[in-house]
Amino acid sequence: MQHITYHDPVLCKETVDVLITDPNGIYIDGTLGGGGHTTALLQHLSEKAQVYGIDQDDDALKTATQRINDQRFKAVKGNFGYMDVLLPSSLKGKITGILLDIGVSSYQIDEGSRGFSFREDGPLDMRMDPRSPLSAAVVVNNYDPAELTRILFAYGEERFSRKITEAIVNRRPVETTAGLRAAVEAVVKGPHVNKSLARVFQAIRIEVNQELDMLRLALEKSVSMLAEGGRIAVMSYHSLEDRLVKHFFRSGNMDGIIEKDFYGHDIRPLEPVKPALITPSEEEIHRNPRARSARLRVAQRIVEVKS
Repeated sequence: MQHITYHDPVLCKETVDVLITDPNGIYIDGTLGGGGHTTALLQHLSEKAQVYGIDQDDDALKTATQRINDQRFKAVKGNFGYMDVLLPSSLKGKITGILLDIGVSSYQIDEGSRGFSFREDGPLDMRMDPRSPLSAAVVVNNYDPAELTRILFAYGEERFSRKITEAIVNRRPVETTAGLRAAVEAVVKGPHVNKSLARVFQAIRIEVNQELDMLRLALEKSVSMLAEGGRIAVMSYHSLEDRLVKHFFRSGNMDGIIEKDFYGHDIRPLEPVKPALITPSEEEIHRNPRARSARLRVAQRIVEVKS
């Protein structure tokens, strides 16, 4: 296997501090990656603890299993959105902590052949799971222009989405990341081009991997997986994800509206853990510039009062 380098996990100490409530507990790292967060968790857990690491990327699974030689750790292939069926059914309602580090890993960005980066030329791929039939090439070349415009605007918050779509359509077939970059650069000039490139690549990546849908699924399923008092920590890197997490932690739904029962009591399965928002220190950002946009939110499964 080729040598794969993963950067230090973002907000590692902060995540471990807020997620571990029981050193003997059962934990899920839903975004295993290179195993950085899982390694840190294992260092702070007892011999009785268990950590399940989920990832759909074969490179990540190989790297993590080579790196982590620990009887308490088990790697699981799949998408965290299906954690309830990927893990033994006996774990339902018994999980002490769940960690989700949303988005693309540093290795995936740096590896040009994966097609995630506009800085490295490579095939238009962007699939976290190489077996998936939907690639960036399919989205860029086969999607209806109106749908492609919607994706760039909704998932990338790109204000030139319509003009960029026109440039892409005029260049079809676009087969490489350099070709997609050229389409964006034909529309956006000057110092703002890199921001537009990042937004366009982000939007297409989210569509290819159905990232927001998987996040919604994972949030909903975390409720039934967590034990009472168990915690879920979610690290996100842009406002779309962070808004979903904030709303769900506050209300138990994606709209952020807290429902009431007949007596006026709140109906919600989780409560946010303070501080409401954890962000990287200036020192961490200096050490790892990719940490700059990270936002960590934590919530706890509400303990139901027995009547």
